[in-house]
Amino acid sequence: IARDCATAGALVISGLARGIDAAAHTGALAATGGTAAVIGTGIDVAYPADHRSLQQQIARDGLLLTEQLPGARATRGSFPERNRLIAALAQVTIVVEAGHRSGALLTAKAAESLNRTCAAVPGAFDAGACLGSNELLRDGAHVIASADDALALLALARADAPHAYPPPKLTEAERAIWDVLGAAPLDLDLVVERAGWAADACLAAVTTLELKGLVRATHAGALHRT
Repeated sequence: IARDCATAGALVISGLARGIDAAAHTGALAATGGTAAVIGTGIDVAYPADHRSLQQQIARDGLLLTEQLPGARATRGSFPERNRLIAALAQVTIVVEAGHRSGALLTAKAAESLNRTCAAVPGAFDAGACLGSNELLRDGAHVIASADDALALLALARADAPHAYPPPKLTEAERAIWDVLGAAPLDLDLVVERAGWAADACLAAVTTLELKGLVRATHAGALHRT
């Protein structure tokens, strides 16, 4: 879900915790899309410690946010505050899996208090890890059974949807760039290699296509058609 949403242009926001959070960030990064991690420690503290490399990658290729002072360690109260900030930043809050007392339910509650859209992925009725998320659905949260459901809530089209119109008149270099690009982001080096033009000509063509609104760069600098 995170990968497809990021590919379609959404910013994936999560809390860098183990499990679902890490999977969401990793999926967004794999799509060369945008992701933001809201953490409950100081900006220079990795928690959990084994997420240090992922935290560094997000700081480099995405966005790392915290309300805590540098050097601040994790406390019991810092994570509810982190969840509140996630809910405030997100247009749609999606709970993938939550037990009866999961912190994800605090995020959902905060989202509802802010009149934001709340959704959840259905789970087995007898699975303890899904009790909370299933309760959200019972109480009226939107159902997320696929990435398409999430994209519909975000009013985004799938990145692999066909383009309904041809581009306007393009130079040969611009057309070469257009032909190698699709809706899924592609690193600039690969664009230059596949287009078959000199790097300076490709860069000039990319700039022109961006100005024309035909090409967009992701947060990580990869290119895709609009």
